[in-house]
Amino acid sequence: MLKHGTGYCYAKSHLLAALLRANGIPAGLCYQRLTISDDGDGPPFCLHGLNALYLEEHGWYRVDARGNKEGVTTDFCPPTERLAFSIATEGEADLPEIWAAPITPVLDVLLSQKTYLEVFDNLPDIQLNAANQAMAATNA
Repeated sequence: MLKHGTGYCYAKSHLLAALLRANGIPAGLCYQRLTISDDGDGPPFCLHGLNALYLEEHGWYRVDARGNKEGVTTDFCPPTERLAFSIATEGEADLPEIWAAPITPVLDVLLSQKTYLEVFDNLPDIQLNAANQAMAATNA
């Protein structure tokens, strides 16, 4: 990612977690399940990678390493989260876990695909459990 100055959310969130940890800031990985289609109207879905960092004044705070672009603001404004995507469609979800390492579906894709196009054609997804489905319905 550093060499090319660009990367998928997974590369950005993994790098951010490493940089935060190297500077003594507790950090983990988080995910959202989002629609892939441009119209955002249902399947197929994929995971979007985020970070959580621990701030003494606020507790765990999620950030989106994706960065800003036209129409997307992901500024660092604790305690208000500024994520690139909101949950808007049935089947989408903010997953509540904070992971110390990338989850298996993400690692499997990143380790098995050779090019960014292969990653794009095989974006990772997970099935939601009942608790996550209930939370997604509450937050929609």
